[in-house]
Amino acid sequence: MDGNKEKLGTMPLGRLMFQLAVPTVFAQIVNLLYNLVDRIYVGRIPGEGSMALAGLGVTFPVIMLISAFAALVGQGGAPRASICMGQKDMEGAERILGSSTAFLIVLSLVLSVVFMAVKEPLLMMFGASETTIPYANEYLGIYLLGTIAVQIALGLNQFVTCQGFARTGMMTVLIGAVLNIILDPILIFGFDMGVSGAAVATVFSQAVSALWVFWFLCSKKSIIRIRRKYLRLDKKALGPVLLLGVSPFIMQATECLVQLTFNTGMQTYGNDYYVGAMTVIFSLSQMIFLPVQGISQGAAPIISYNFGAGNIKRVKDAFRLLLICALLFTLVSAGLFVLVPGVFVALFSSDPQIQEIASFGMRIYFAGFTIFGAQLACQQTFLALGEAKISMFLALLRKVILLIPLALVLPKLGLGTTGLFLAEPISDVLAVAATVTMFRLNIGRILKRN
Repeated sequence: MDGNKEKLGTMPLGRLMFQLAVPTVFAQIVNLLYNLVDRIYVGRIPGEGSMALAGLGVTFPVIMLISAFAALVGQGGAPRASICMGQKDMEGAERILGSSTAFLIVLSLVLSVVFMAVKEPLLMMFGASETTIPYANEYLGIYLLGTIAVQIALGLNQFVTCQGFARTGMMTVLIGAVLNIILDPILIFGFDMGVSGAAVATVFSQAVSALWVFWFLCSKKSIIRIRRKYLRLDKKALGPVLLLGVSPFIMQATECLVQLTFNTGMQTYGNDYYVGAMTVIFSLSQMIFLPVQGISQGAAPIISYNFGAGNIKRVKDAFRLLLICALLFTLVSAGLFVLVPGVFVALFSSDPQIQEIASFGMRIYFAGFTIFGAQLACQQTFLALGEAKISMFLALLRKVILLIPLALVLPKLGLGTTGLFLAEPISDVLAVAATVTMFRLNIGRILKRN
């Protein structure tokens, strides 16, 4: 275990990045399948697949918001714990882990009760119609019963990865995803449960993942462990965690607002088929975002640990490698979506109307994603270095300050649904330019602190 910890500061950087990033990227790809498989199967339910797919689409903002709270704690706590490990403060790292675990449990109970109470009006606000609300209500009602499993699986898995146990973190996702892929067709088609079957498969799979990650962090295999004496709401430990976690929370919570804006816009300027097409596009955007996030998360423990240990050259080298890998991935993947969108749309729907709308929208929507890797690399590095305020601003910039206003204004200029599609690449280009500029202006000052 000590060897696993020390390799963050001593192993050749290229090999270490490969060891940490490949399992993390694989985990994100598997997690992507986890998220997509429900939509793929539901979109092919005989006679009702198109409307069921649109119904699932309007549940995404709520699901993203639940995931955002897991990111608040997990992505806020893991870098703090990793920095403590670099400073040889193992007790401090375990205090952070224990308090974070307790907070996730309390938070999940509160979220379940609140969302269950307001789910139907919330779904209508998020773009459901009288046709799609039964499917949305049915899926979300079951999903909310598994909120605690989602919080534990997503939130605590960050603490596994931050110790350098990328393969174990990958297993957390892999176990649940494989179960979900197996159970979905059995429950949806075999037992004729439809949308309910997709929700049950997801909740059960997340519960198994949650048990796995909790067991690991309590075991002797983990460098830092969940200990009973630290399993409490410690304000001193949680304060810095939540402050740093605000940035990834905003990144995911604002995704909820983005999907709300786009779904209601597509319903206003289009119809249910446009909402279904937007569901496909949002799903495909995760095929870019999650793997490149995995690359960033693979580099984060190296950056955090070496920053805590005062090895600034290694921090700089890790960032350069991260930037190259992230940019290359977004350039290739988004480029494919722009060039051959129909190939990917066909995975989700055979409906000709959804295929036509989604293919047209993808050529516009994903143009700016080609350079998105630069923003994520810079933003994740700020996060790994403990720069909560800058990370929070950058998280707000792309979606809240740029994307949502553009998505509200452009359609009203006579562009309709095309204006919604155009909002994404415009905000991407502006946000990348601002993020890279801020990084160049601030990184020297930050690194001089150590």
